[in-house]
Amino acid sequence: MNASRIAPLALYQEVAERLRQRIFSHELPPGTWVDEQALAAQYGISRTPLREALKVLAAEGLVTLKPRRGCYVTEISERDLDEIFTVMALLEGQCAVDTARKASESDLVRLRSIHDDLERATVAKDIDGFFEANQAFHQEIQLIADNRWLTQAITDLRKVIKLSRHHSLFSEGRLEQSLAEHQVILEALSRRDICATEQAMRGHIASGRKALAKIAAQRESAA
Repeated sequence: MNASRIAPLALYQEVAERLRQRIFSHELPPGTWVDEQALAAQYGISRTPLREALKVLAAEGLVTLKPRRGCYVTEISERDLDEIFTVMALLEGQCAVDTARKASESDLVRLRSIHDDLERATVAKDIDGFFEANQAFHQEIQLIADNRWLTQAITDLRKVIKLSRHHSLFSEGRLEQSLAEHQVILEALSRRDICATEQAMRGHIASGRKALAKIAAQRESAA
């Protein structure tokens, strides 16, 4: 039996999640035409749930539906990244502000524990481990901020950023730099310094964009 086949009664959300992961892993690279007939046959489903799944991914910005041309995995440009990171800095900066206002001592203890994970991953040069801890750190801040609309907007934009062929943590020295930026954020939160926390978070997001741009420039010059 084909392990990739989906049972006929599965929800279209499951189809969307499978396609989402294939897009994030670049098994379906940006610009790829989505062959609906082939995918429906591969998953063992009709095209109806597949099309519903594609509508979900289109709403997330991961695919683009083109009239009379079909569906394509979204291609993200350097301009797109500039604009997305500008918005991300605003949104995550606001999350940091709310967290500085609301965080309890136990919340800060959890953030310090995650920061310890970041330190261990940095020492070990463990990019995957750092990435996971970094996600946990930002998600914890969003959880403390407790604004579901902010969290949803940030989550959706981070999905689009994953379309980039580059990863900022691969930039030389970025692990150490990012760790230091997280430390500044944590220290500002611990002081309940709202302005400093927002500034530190915005700076952290901007640094991530610069690291991505550096990698893109290096690969372009090497091509």
